[in-house]
Amino acid sequence: MIVFVAKTFKQLTTTELYEILQLRSQIFVVEQTCIYQDLDGKDLKAIHILGRKKGALVAYSRLFKADDYLEHASIGRVAVKEGERQHGYGLSLMKASIQEIEDRFHENTIVISAQTYLKKFYNALGFKEVGEGYLEDGIPHIKMLKKA
Repeated sequence: MIVFVAKTFKQLTTTELYEILQLRSQIFVVEQTCIYQDLDGKDLKAIHILGRKKGALVAYSRLFKADDYLEHASIGRVAVKEGERQHGYGLSLMKASIQEIEDRFHENTIVISAQTYLKKFYNALGFKEVGEGYLEDGIPHIKMLKKA
Protein backbone atom coordinates (compact mmCIF):
# COMPACT_ATOMS: atom_id res chain seq x y z
CA MET A 1 0.00 0.00 0.00
CA ILE A 2 1.17 3.52 -0.78
CA VAL A 3 0.71 6.50 1.54
CA PHE A 4 0.83 10.09 0.27
CA VAL A 5 1.86 13.17 2.20
CA ALA A 6 1.99 16.80 1.02
CA LYS A 7 4.74 19.15 2.19
CA THR A 8 6.00 22.63 1.46
CA PHE A 9 9.68 22.98 0.63
CA LYS A 10 10.42 24.22 4.16
CA GLN A 11 8.68 21.18 5.66
CA LEU A 12 10.92 18.74 3.77
CA THR A 13 13.76 17.18 5.70
CA THR A 14 17.17 17.04 4.04
CA THR A 15 16.73 13.27 3.70
CA GLU A 16 13.36 13.73 1.96
CA LEU A 17 14.83 16.34 -0.39
CA TYR A 18 17.68 13.97 -1.23
CA GLU A 19 15.21 11.14 -1.93
CA ILE A 20 13.13 13.41 -4.19
CA LEU A 21 16.13 14.60 -6.19
CA GLN A 22 17.45 11.04 -6.44
CA LEU A 23 14.10 9.73 -7.78
CA ARG A 24 13.70 12.60 -10.25
CA SER A 25 17.27 12.17 -11.50
CA GLN A 26 16.85 8.39 -11.78
CA ILE A 27 13.75 8.78 -13.97
CA PHE A 28 14.09 12.03 -15.89
CA VAL A 29 17.85 12.07 -16.46
CA VAL A 30 19.10 8.46 -16.39
CA GLU A 31 16.07 6.39 -17.48
CA GLN A 32 14.89 8.89 -20.12
CA THR A 33 18.47 9.78 -21.11
CA CYS A 34 17.68 13.48 -20.94
CA ILE A 35 20.21 16.05 -19.84
CA TYR A 36 18.32 19.00 -18.37
CA GLN A 37 18.41 21.35 -15.38
CA ASP A 38 16.16 19.66 -12.81
CA LEU A 39 17.07 22.13 -10.06
CA ASP A 40 15.13 24.99 -11.64
CA GLY A 41 14.41 27.12 -8.58
CA LYS A 42 10.72 26.25 -8.64
CA ASP A 43 10.84 23.67 -5.83
CA LEU A 44 10.89 26.51 -3.29
CA LYS A 45 7.29 27.50 -4.17
CA ALA A 46 5.98 23.99 -4.83
CA ILE A 47 3.90 21.66 -2.73
CA HIS A 48 5.64 18.29 -2.83
CA ILE A 49 3.59 15.08 -2.90
CA LEU A 50 5.57 12.12 -1.58
CA GLY A 51 4.25 8.59 -2.03
CA ARG A 52 5.82 6.03 0.27
CA LYS A 53 5.59 2.27 0.29
CA LYS A 54 7.09 0.55 3.34
CA GLY A 55 8.98 3.77 4.07
CA ALA A 56 10.60 4.07 0.64
CA LEU A 57 9.80 6.95 -1.73
CA VAL A 58 8.22 5.36 -4.81
CA ALA A 59 6.07 8.19 -6.21
CA TYR A 60 6.38 11.96 -6.37
CA SER A 61 4.90 15.09 -7.92
CA ARG A 62 5.12 18.81 -7.35
CA LEU A 63 2.19 21.22 -7.38
CA PHE A 64 1.85 24.94 -7.94
CA LYS A 65 -1.02 27.31 -7.30
CA ALA A 66 -2.14 29.55 -10.16
CA ASP A 67 0.44 32.17 -11.17
CA ASP A 68 3.27 30.63 -9.13
CA TYR A 69 4.48 28.87 -12.27
CA LEU A 70 1.71 28.90 -14.89
CA GLU A 71 -1.57 30.79 -15.23
CA HIS A 72 -3.50 27.88 -13.70
CA ALA A 73 -2.67 25.48 -10.89
CA SER A 74 -0.29 22.84 -12.19
CA ILE A 75 1.18 19.42 -11.56
CA GLY A 76 4.67 18.50 -12.68
CA ARG A 77 7.62 16.18 -12.18
CA VAL A 78 5.18 13.25 -11.94
CA ALA A 79 7.36 10.25 -11.17
CA VAL A 80 6.85 6.62 -10.16
CA LYS A 81 9.89 4.50 -9.45
CA GLU A 82 10.73 1.86 -12.04
CA GLY A 83 9.60 -1.52 -10.75
CA GLU A 84 6.59 0.04 -8.99
CA ARG A 85 4.62 1.20 -12.04
CA GLN A 86 2.53 -1.95 -12.41
CA HIS A 87 0.64 -1.22 -9.17
CA GLY A 88 -1.35 1.79 -10.40
CA TYR A 89 0.64 4.23 -8.26
CA GLY A 90 0.71 6.77 -11.10
CA LEU A 91 -3.07 6.96 -11.03
CA SER A 92 -3.11 7.16 -7.21
CA LEU A 93 -0.43 9.87 -7.30
CA MET A 94 -2.36 11.98 -9.81
CA LYS A 95 -5.62 11.61 -7.86
CA ALA A 96 -3.82 12.67 -4.66
CA SER A 97 -2.21 15.61 -6.50
CA ILE A 98 -5.54 16.79 -7.96
CA GLN A 99 -7.22 16.48 -4.56
CA GLU A 100 -4.44 18.45 -2.88
CA ILE A 101 -4.80 21.28 -5.42
CA GLU A 102 -8.55 21.39 -4.84
CA ASP A 103 -8.22 21.28 -1.04
CA ARG A 104 -5.20 23.53 -0.54
CA PHE A 105 -5.61 26.08 -3.35
CA HIS A 106 -9.40 25.83 -3.88
CA GLU A 107 -8.78 25.59 -7.61
CA ASN A 108 -10.28 23.15 -10.09
CA THR A 109 -8.58 24.17 -13.32
CA ILE A 110 -5.26 22.36 -13.62
CA VAL A 111 -2.68 22.45 -16.39
CA ILE A 112 0.11 19.96 -17.08
CA SER A 113 2.89 19.59 -19.60
CA ALA A 114 2.47 15.90 -20.37
CA GLN A 115 4.83 13.62 -22.18
CA THR A 116 2.92 12.82 -25.35
CA TYR A 117 2.99 9.04 -24.89
CA LEU A 118 0.97 9.49 -21.66
CA LYS A 119 -1.98 11.35 -23.26
CA LYS A 120 -4.44 8.47 -22.74
CA PHE A 121 -3.40 8.12 -19.09
CA TYR A 122 -4.09 11.82 -18.46
CA ASN A 123 -7.29 11.77 -20.59
CA ALA A 124 -8.64 9.13 -18.19
CA LEU A 125 -8.13 11.65 -15.36
CA GLY A 126 -10.12 14.33 -17.21
CA PHE A 127 -7.25 16.22 -18.88
CA LYS A 128 -7.74 17.36 -22.49
CA GLU A 129 -5.07 18.32 -25.02
CA VAL A 130 -4.63 22.03 -25.72
CA GLY A 131 -2.86 23.10 -28.90
CA GLU A 132 -0.08 21.31 -30.72
CA GLY A 133 2.65 19.13 -29.32
CA TYR A 134 6.12 20.54 -28.65
CA LEU A 135 9.56 19.40 -27.58
CA GLU A 136 10.57 20.00 -23.98
CA ASP A 137 14.16 19.02 -23.23
CA GLY A 138 14.11 16.96 -26.43
CA ILE A 139 11.06 14.91 -25.37
CA PRO A 140 7.64 15.25 -27.11
CA HIS A 141 5.10 16.95 -24.81
CA ILE A 142 1.59 18.34 -25.04
CA LYS A 143 -0.17 20.93 -22.90
CA MET A 144 -3.22 19.43 -21.19
CA LEU A 145 -5.96 21.10 -19.16
CA LYS A 146 -8.47 19.76 -16.65
CA LYS A 147 -11.51 21.82 -15.69
CA ALA A 148 -14.18 20.96 -13.17
